[in-house]
Amino acid sequence: MGGASSSQSRIVKAQGHLTPGHLAVTLGVLAALALAALVFAVATGSTEVSLQESLVALAGGGEALSRTLILELRLPRALAAFATGGLLAVAGALMQVLLRNPLADPYVLGLSGGAAVGALLAMLAGLGSALISGSAFAGALTATLLVFGLAHGTGSWTPSRLLLTGVVVASGWGAVITLILSLSPARQLPGMLYWLMGDLAHARAPGAALGLLALVCLLVVPLGRSLNVLARGGLQAAALGVAVRRLEWLIYLLASLVTAVAVTTAGSIGFVGLVVPHMLRLVLGNDQRLILPACALAGGTLLVLADTLARTIIAPEQLPVGVITALLGVPTFLYLLHRSR
Repeated sequence: MGGASSSQSRIVKAQGHLTPGHLAVTLGVLAALALAALVFAVATGSTEVSLQESLVALAGGGEALSRTLILELRLPRALAAFATGGLLAVAGALMQVLLRNPLADPYVLGLSGGAAVGALLAMLAGLGSALISGSAFAGALTATLLVFGLAHGTGSWTPSRLLLTGVVVASGWGAVITLILSLSPARQLPGMLYWLMGDLAHARAPGAALGLLALVCLLVVPLGRSLNVLARGGLQAAALGVAVRRLEWLIYLLASLVTAVAVTTAGSIGFVGLVVPHMLRLVLGNDQRLILPACALAGGTLLVLADTLARTIIAPEQLPVGVITALLGVPTFLYLLHRSR
């Protein structure tokens, strides 16, 4: 076991020297950017509130109208956007390690499709927002069990088999979504379409998503060395003493859980889990001990800024935040693909 441990250490060092100082500086810069994005989000909107008034309201002072606007409307929405973006980016990074594919995405296994079907059925039944969120979560977990069960079959699953099964199941969910939209009354279609495009307008309780984001980061960062080895291949990881099957199960379940919570919070938002881990790896390297917490901060910052743009660009009207992430994500991803060539 001592030889395996030393081999793991050599592999981690070969991927980049990560010192505690480098880790602290990088995460400190990203945390400062995240805090600046949150302050900018609560100070920006169709109703003018100065930066000073926003800071006073955050401290519990100022006029009652400003406090209500900041503390009850803008701040919960900004925190929900940060939690959702962080969860999606962490899920993307985990999926890319699990599938050994830098282009993997948290929605590639059909999780968002299952969540969308659950939420749309709840909307069609006229249920409340809490039950819609619960239905979306149940749909995502159903998709997780379905994909894993089909990919596993009578033997063990492989990354390629899991990926192909997810793509097929995602196509099936897409067909069910189209059927539900076709059969839905016209008065319910706008709300359904907004949810499918990603909408944070009704996100008012970010505590659970923020708590899960912090918990997942605390759980996976100590596994960074094992994840670095696993990213180089299952056989090599097993030869170096990593419990490959148990680690893959853990990654899959964590990625599925955080994706389900993100989709439950804000609907289907694409490209965050694909672009953010890819960009960070180009800048910071491929050490999961740094990439995973960096994804949590950078993904949250990106979605906070995207949501701020979505609710101010044509104020007082609001755009679904999924539209903004797609408009930003597509050219960014194409550029990254061109650069990686």
